[in-house]
Amino acid sequence: MTTDMQASYKNLINCLLHWEQTKPDAIYLTQPYADGRVVDYTWREVADQARRGASYLLSLNFPQGSNIGILGKNSAHWIIADLAIWLAGHVSVPLYSTLNAETAQYILQDSEAKLLILGKMDGTTDTWNDVKDHLPPDLPLVSLPMSPRQDVVQWLDLMKLHAPLQNVVQRDDDALATIVYTSGSTGKPKGVMHSFRTMTGGMQGLKDEMGVTENDRMLSYLPLAHVAERAAVETNSLYAGFRVYFAETLETFQTDMKRARPTIFFSVPRLWTKFYLAINHKIPPAKQRILFAIPFISGIVKKKILTELGMDQIRFALTGAAPLPPDIILWYRKLGLELLEVYGMSEDFGNSHLCRPGKVRIGYVGSPTPGTLSRINENGELEVKSPSLMLGYYKLPEKTAEEMTVDGYFKTGDRGEFDAEGRLRITGRVKELFKTSKGKYIAPAPIENKFNSPRIEVTCVTGPNLPQPFILLMLSLDTRQALDKGSLSRDTLTAEFDHLLTAVNATVEDHEKLAFAVVVKDQWTMENGFLTPTMKIKRNVIEARYLPFAEAWQKQGEKVVWEV
Repeated sequence: MTTDMQASYKNLINCLLHWEQTKPDAIYLTQPYADGRVVDYTWREVADQARRGASYLLSLNFPQGSNIGILGKNSAHWIIADLAIWLAGHVSVPLYSTLNAETAQYILQDSEAKLLILGKMDGTTDTWNDVKDHLPPDLPLVSLPMSPRQDVVQWLDLMKLHAPLQNVVQRDDDALATIVYTSGSTGKPKGVMHSFRTMTGGMQGLKDEMGVTENDRMLSYLPLAHVAERAAVETNSLYAGFRVYFAETLETFQTDMKRARPTIFFSVPRLWTKFYLAINHKIPPAKQRILFAIPFISGIVKKKILTELGMDQIRFALTGAAPLPPDIILWYRKLGLELLEVYGMSEDFGNSHLCRPGKVRIGYVGSPTPGTLSRINENGELEVKSPSLMLGYYKLPEKTAEEMTVDGYFKTGDRGEFDAEGRLRITGRVKELFKTSKGKYIAPAPIENKFNSPRIEVTCVTGPNLPQPFILLMLSLDTRQALDKGSLSRDTLTAEFDHLLTAVNATVEDHEKLAFAVVVKDQWTMENGFLTPTMKIKRNVIEARYLPFAEAWQKQGEKVVWEV
């Protein structure tokens, strides 16, 4: 959109109407289905379905600005439903497809949702089987394509019964657009309120700095219920007018990537690590080093690896939500992919800090995005004032006031520091600090970031009220499979982890030295509540599960303990 039009496009409704008018036959959304079909939806078709959905919602006579839930995995119709809610003058409340029944119930009740739109769910890779029997009995339901419920109002039937809404409800840029409930790593989730203005607050800066255009492509597979995907994919594509592809399942991910061949790609460290391990499984690191050292062969091999990953067309790749080990970042850079770390929170719609191409400092999340101000307070906590700063927490004015400074900065809860060029490094969470029995404070995140091994998928440093901290290790899937097959022994892994423990302890202060490492027997997942939907660990859940055994492990006197 041109500069003189920007003032009119501060909300995503106007963005949709703009593309519907200017390029109606261009493909916007590409959706693969379980039966092998791949369906393209043009801007005209997306707008038509959203208008028809809005007509239905208006026919229900809900009060203007009512909250309407969307529960399901990413799909073309997830975005279409979101647009329909806005066109009808209502507010969308996304729910993660991995929420447990109690949390889903809480969000629907707290938000006073008038209706729930059910999207793509299957009961095996999500928590539908847990949630389905705990939905409020009087809550009306609408099923999108790929929904598990066929006995309620069907979206495709509504498309035949309702004419497209011609006069969409006009929304002020500062009107409430969505309530995004935090993933609840501690306590009950809070509803973060965003307006149309705060949702698009970072988009023009991204267009200007990164050159985002209508010709870009993205693959949507991280949960749209989280602000990171909502900002990077949904909001970004509506603002810039580019095409979005969806992934069908984890098993089809590589095929979906190759179909999309994205030019912009956003992922989280756990998945960047999985891609890295998958290539290492096919081409062992020792062989990679040989191939990368041969000038003519090197370029061919690297191009082939990126093509195999579906990443050969990427202009820039983003990583966020947690730190990515430096050796993995360097590996991608050798392939020709400069990973740009980003930093943001639900409260600022993910719009806070960004690494710029050519200015990356590994371990840092970049400098403030356009229009963002940031500072470190006297306690070492990062405070941010962003164009995307939330309206507040839903029904929690006192909590909102508590998290804001008198001059309008949001208290992030993260500890950080800036380098001479203004790039930010996150050093841990303020509330993650714990005290040992010796009275010394430990910041777990920096120690966890040092414990890098392709054998390990997730780590957690803990140990409050113990003489020294210790670390919990969750093995990667490949490592677990190798142990099960007998191609890898516990003794070998014990020796590797003992060596790594010694190496890490040599780099930290005496009070931070890890007394031992525990290899946990269970997988930590979103479904069992140990990880948030962005795959960050829930420390309170993990510590409640494992701390009761800490003293017994300590008495074993082993450097590496295997949970039985």
